[in-house]
Amino acid sequence: MALYITDECINCDVCEPECPNAAIAPGEEIYVINPDLCTECVGHYEISQCTEVCPVDCILPDPNIEETKEQLQAKYEYIVAQ
Repeated sequence: MALYITDECINCDVCEPECPNAAIAPGEEIYVINPDLCTECVGHYEISQCTEVCPVDCILPDPNIEETKEQLQAKYEYIVAQ
């Protein structure tokens, strides 16, 4: 599943540069993750890099967007092919 950022985000800016798919961007109030670009770092890393660096642990799996590792891998392959 894609990840999302909760309203506990403190806009510290450490997650955005860590995303290999450029899925994280500043939103109106907090950072947001584009679910079409989020692969949870599948294809790049073993662990989601944004969750590793977030100092307030506000990046969580989005329960509204369930994806298997295979689907995330396919999304990764589509993104890098463009």
